[in-house]
Amino acid sequence: MRYFPIAAALSLVLAVSGSMGQARVAELADPRAALLLASGRAALARGDVDGAIDAFESALAVDPGYSGTLVALGDAARHARMQGKAIHYYRVALDRNPGDLAAISGEGGALAEKGAIDKARANLARLEGLCGKACPETRTLADVIAKGPLPKMVAADAAKTAPATQAN
Repeated sequence: MRYFPIAAALSLVLAVSGSMGQARVAELADPRAALLLASGRAALARGDVDGAIDAFESALAVDPGYSGTLVALGDAARHARMQGKAIHYYRVALDRNPGDLAAISGEGGALAEKGAIDKARANLARLEGLCGKACPETRTLADVIAKGPLPKMVAADAAKTAPATQAN
């Protein structure tokens, strides 16, 4: 019974310091991953989505702990018009770092492009609460929401028309 206050205080200190170590955001540790990310961003800027995805996936293999790579993969998936896949990447990044502004903005943009405007507005409200209306991520998401959903893609098989018949 004499050691109870000391044991309680010690366990509290260890619990708090242990949880703070868990909350730390992983930084890009490997310079090879940084080069691959830069290469992927350059490929995405020039329109080479497949090359960008390859570079980002390689960066993820080199340094799997960095959530910025997942955000970059989400951006590349959005450029490839694969909003569902982009939302997946953004949500994995948000699981790792719930306050990642780029991931919140990217997820909201992909949701808006997919047609889920109400969910995108929820992300916009979350961003406004975290960084205000003037931050670049908030403005970017507001612009995407204003544009509305992307036009639906129709498969070639669905667009086939019935053959026209002519009377002789």
